[in-house]
Amino acid sequence: MKNRLLEILPVLVFLGIWEVTARAGFIASSEFFPPFSEVVREFYDLTANGVLARNFLSSLFRVLAGFIAGSALGILVGTLMGWKAVARKAFHPIVSLLYPIPALGWLPILMLWIGIGEMLPITIIFICSFFPVCYNTIAGIRSVPPEMIRVAETLGASGRRILATVVMPLALPNIFTGLRLEAGMAWRVIIAAEMVAIPTGIGALLMRAESLIRVDIILVCLVILSVMCLAFERFFMYMERKLTGKWKSN
Repeated sequence: MKNRLLEILPVLVFLGIWEVTARAGFIASSEFFPPFSEVVREFYDLTANGVLARNFLSSLFRVLAGFIAGSALGILVGTLMGWKAVARKAFHPIVSLLYPIPALGWLPILMLWIGIGEMLPITIIFICSFFPVCYNTIAGIRSVPPEMIRVAETLGASGRRILATVVMPLALPNIFTGLRLEAGMAWRVIIAAEMVAIPTGIGALLMRAESLIRVDIILVCLVILSVMCLAFERFFMYMERKLTGKWKSN
């Protein structure tokens, strides 16, 4: 309970300072820096008329579709490259060449290749998720102590069994680190992609609010972004504790 209070108290203090500062007009007029209470009221209005739900669900679907597909393939390819030296030598050059390219750097060419539609943001999120998760999976598998693998081999375990029961469990912390970091990045990327090329979603709503000089709506969108990044991060932290907590504490 005390730890929970320590987490909530700074947030409440920040919101209180925001409210007081905005109402006192220390930074700008209320039109350009609305109080937190005004942002909450606008959040309610956008929810009541369905605008927020439509755009949020569009962004959520794109993030989940791209993130799940990219992460699944990243874990699969990363496992193959981490476990088999021949696969690592074969795929490492191409992965190393493509990894430094920012996900949004693919946006112009993808707009030409697949057009502006649902597949565009999903593909961007797929790219954003694949490479970091792949690299973290490789790092996790490669970090398993060789002596543990030799012990399993001495006991007669097959290569497939060693991978499933020894290597992958020990690599899970690294894999979850990649998933946790990229879950938040996926939301930041989807907002940027929607701002540039997609007519629906939280990013598109944010850009429409900017054109109308509606700072309260912009702040609503930014709060949603921060909350979703935090929620995804906490989800993967919870899953990591559930899957690795017992044996990590031993």
